Amino acid sequence: MTARITKPRRLARTIGALFLLTIVAGIFAQGFVSERLINFGDGAATANNILNNKGLFQLGFAVYLIEMASQVATAALFYLLLRPVNGSIALTAAFLELTGCIIKSFARVFFITSLFVLGGTASLSAFSTPQLQSLALLLLKVNDHGAAMALAFFGFSTILNGFLMFRSTFLPKFLGVLGMIAGIGWLAFLYPPLGYRAFLFVALVGLLGAAATIFWLLVFGVNEERWKERAGA
Repeated sequence: MTARITKPRRLARTIGALFLLTIVAGIFAQGFVSERLINFGDGAATANNILNNKGLFQLGFAVYLIEMASQVATAALFYLLLRPVNGSIALTAAFLELTGCIIKSFARVFFITSLFVLGGTASLSAFSTPQLQSLALLLLKVNDHGAAMALAFFGFSTILNGFLMFRSTFLPKFLGVLGMIAGIGWLAFLYPPLGYRAFLFVALVGLLGAAATIFWLLVFGVNEERWKERAGA
């Protein structure tokens, strides 16, 4: 498979574009939809926000799915790009990231299910309005904690990919260092209370590393000569 890649720079730029789409989609869905509509301390207010903004809520769900599709594609292409450095580590990183994507995608089912609960379907007619609001809020909390669980897996994959970039010779070492630091930060979600408390700092470090990687891949790609040397070896 490595031998068939004749334009690694184009591959790198494709990864950069998909990585950028993943970040932008995640920021929009989380920052401009979830954070705007969901109040974990008030089920009634959250229910009213969702019901009064059904279109925005459904758009947020669609963008979450775009985010996950982009991240799965990014993980697969990163494997192809970094395989010449160490195929076993690159494959492990890809599977860890894919596991995180599966967990996070499944968590989004609870996100959209909260809208079904609040929609007042006949099968839920036995429940009172406050009970439905509490159930919807519980589903949204499960979604939030499921997404947080996925971040720990992304932490492991980011550390491994950062290590491979550091060892690659066809990408600058500082990208690998930033990646490993960001990955260590995401590992805070192995213990969710710590992860939530440190989220702002961890997210800023992660965004810095992601922004640097995206910029380099889109603008410079990789050193094709060195990549082909590693692939040939």
